[in-house]
Amino acid sequence: MTIAQTYLQVVQKRFQSVKELGDKTLAQMEEAQLHWAYNEESNSIAVIVKHVSGNMISRWTDFLTTDGEKPTRNRDDEFEDSLHTKEAIISAWDKGWQVFLETLASLTESDLQGHVTIRGEQLGVIDAIERQMAHYAQHVGQIIYIAKQVKGSDWQTLSIPKGQSQAFTEAMLDIHQR
Repeated sequence: MTIAQTYLQVVQKRFQSVKELGDKTLAQMEEAQLHWAYNEESNSIAVIVKHVSGNMISRWTDFLTTDGEKPTRNRDDEFEDSLHTKEAIISAWDKGWQVFLETLASLTESDLQGHVTIRGEQLGVIDAIERQMAHYAQHVGQIIYIAKQVKGSDWQTLSIPKGQSQAFTEAMLDIHQR
């Protein structure tokens, strides 16, 4: 296996992991909680989801052949809280990820050597992928942080629970040493 093939496998796995954190967070939230914002300058989970979805659809539709900032995208609208139901929020989330993950899965080793354009700026394909990794992971982190604030003691952790690091490490060692 070449390094390019390894990279494509690894990056797909990492993005899927980021998506799953978001999925698990959205599943814990009640509809009203998805619209909570700390103040007027802050974004709710619903708004962040709408923005991430809009970004994914714009960037990853015709990824290799058209500018990633599509004329049909209305980025400013992405920051208006207009997805009123949990179903609409999850639908937008899933649609963006579907467009993105399908495009990512379609990339070939030779595609990684090419370039794409975003807002007129030419980027290497790997650079564009890594740029989106940082962007999407940042926003999923925001979604998780907001959810933890809103849920309080009802939050179900997505990682190792506090005070259980040693037990978790021992369990993982047991699994991997079998």
